[in-house]
Amino acid sequence: MINVTCAIIVDDTGRVLVTQRSATMKLPFKIEFPGGKIEPGETASDCLVREIKEELNLDIMTLFEMPSNIHHYIEFSINLIPFVCKIIGGAIEMREHASYQWLNPSELLDQDWAEADIPIVENYLNSI
Repeated sequence: MINVTCAIIVDDTGRVLVTQRSATMKLPFKIEFPGGKIEPGETASDCLVREIKEELNLDIMTLFEMPSNIHHYIEFSINLIPFVCKIIGGAIEMREHASYQWLNPSELLDQDWAEADIPIVENYLNSI
């Protein structure tokens, strides 16, 4: 089981940042909330702040944690831990992903999500 964090980054208008996985990543071209694996000795929140800085050059603040989702892919299993976040600095740079979009909540379910993210999207939409 791999513990992975993801950021539901919301702007002042309520739009949500989503990223598209690159061709070289597992689950190529799927849409996801950005994030990454928790390193030994790291809290989930600290992991997410680090990962978003590394992947997108953004400084974020985690606002609150949402329910996690355990998902079993064929080759691996993850415990996906989401946080609702806001940007506090930086400018988006694509360092690992193919692309990004700011979407209105009503557009979220129309995307081609990585399977583990789907319950996270649904929980987020049910919370707003």
